[in-house]
Amino acid sequence: MERYLYKSNSGNYNFLMAYPAIEEFALASLGYLWLYKIADTHEGINAIRCSTDNVVISKKIDSIAFSMSFDFDYAGVFEILEKLNIPLYSAERNENHPLIFAGGPVITTNPCPYEAFFDFLMIGDGEESFKQVLDILKSNSRCEALKLLENVDGVYIPGKNKTVKKAVVPLHEVIYTPILSDKGYFKDTFIIEVERGCMNRCAFCTASYINLPFRSYEYDKIIAAIDLGLQYTNKIALLGAQISAHPDFDAIMKYIEDKIDNGVNIELGISSLRTDAVSPQMVQTLVKGGQKHSTIAIEAASERLRKYINKNLKEEQILNAVRISRENGLKGLKIYSMIGIPTETQDDINEFLKLGKKIKDENKGFNIEFSFSSFVPKPHTPFQWAKREDTKSLEKKQKYLEKEFSKLGISAKFSSIKWDYWQSVLSRGGKELAPFLVEVYRRGAKIGAYKSALKELDIKVNESFNLDQPLPWDIIEMEPRKTLLINELKRLEKRQ
Repeated sequence: MERYLYKSNSGNYNFLMAYPAIEEFALASLGYLWLYKIADTHEGINAIRCSTDNVVISKKIDSIAFSMSFDFDYAGVFEILEKLNIPLYSAERNENHPLIFAGGPVITTNPCPYEAFFDFLMIGDGEESFKQVLDILKSNSRCEALKLLENVDGVYIPGKNKTVKKAVVPLHEVIYTPILSDKGYFKDTFIIEVERGCMNRCAFCTASYINLPFRSYEYDKIIAAIDLGLQYTNKIALLGAQISAHPDFDAIMKYIEDKIDNGVNIELGISSLRTDAVSPQMVQTLVKGGQKHSTIAIEAASERLRKYINKNLKEEQILNAVRISRENGLKGLKIYSMIGIPTETQDDINEFLKLGKKIKDENKGFNIEFSFSSFVPKPHTPFQWAKREDTKSLEKKQKYLEKEFSKLGISAKFSSIKWDYWQSVLSRGGKELAPFLVEVYRRGAKIGAYKSALKELDIKVNESFNLDQPLPWDIIEMEPRKTLLINELKRLEKRQ
């Protein structure tokens, strides 16, 4: 069952909002659903949703927008285009085909590997420029629309724009889940964006850098959104990379806690807790809201490595966060961590085991799970030039940690080292990857397809970059600029 929290509009321009994964995930994507709402309420637009498992289109489509959140979403894009009998490459399409474009974090970070498949791309915050795009699309021919789109903030047209400035908007209208569904990954959950960006600027974190500057919504508007959501569901989730940095975070939590204390049934969820800002009141409110487990991110266990990546956490702050979580009612914590950070040594790896043992010894009966990913260098970060550690070396570290954590009786889970490698290839790729992506898709897009396709096409992959060489994603103008990222990298190197 779906419940729309707004009134749809209708029009003659058939606009398809496509999500390159299954519908369950589409209905959990706040950005995708909010842009769909904008289209669905826009005058003259007939908005239609689709996902990889739900491509049943009965009308002629005038244009298609894809939302790309993850590096491997391209396969879902290709799948939907093929189901609609549309050529994958934009150069193979003509006036009879819909205009096709994309936006989202992947496109904002580095559109180059994907630009051959789209007529234009949207870089940065989309909520304002998207309205301009819809106005242009519905009123102009394909050719005229592309000319007019050149003047819209954040729009990049391959072959036309040499550079594009990332669109950045002030946060006015709070973004929340506009369609509640029991089919979504987060069933009937009303998600509210509390803030955007992160002031911490960890050196590896693309989500922090591409969403700068840090911005937050006004307290009164967040409270109004909470009250709206509670009219439809008791499941409320607060979203943001650094929620506790909101200037009124404590007051927001107190408002929710007071409602619970007054008998309102609220299931509250928060994406993760900032390790150095975990407080008794925060945890108590989460527990009152039915949350039993939460997450913190430490990335590295050694203080040396945390300083190097600009994750300025002391061990005592980590231990304190766990203790406060346990003492105030949580049953367990997941601790996000990373292996393969540049300059990492075996001593740094061993620090995970020492920290894990200390946490376990000090928190008897409290459920602790370490969740490891491997370092993936990303554009627009100080570590965008870094070389990723060899796969065999990373797998050796993973096996060592698995064995040693098992001896300690501590749960440890790991992302796929091989998939993380291909993610690093895509994230820092250029236009040359377009035929590679198509070939991988043709071969089934499983892990083996990547290696065989690379060999078949004889494409050379950049493993690292020099500070003075041009980068594929230099086409995007955003703050901080490249020179500032270089300065930050040099500053961090001096901290080792």
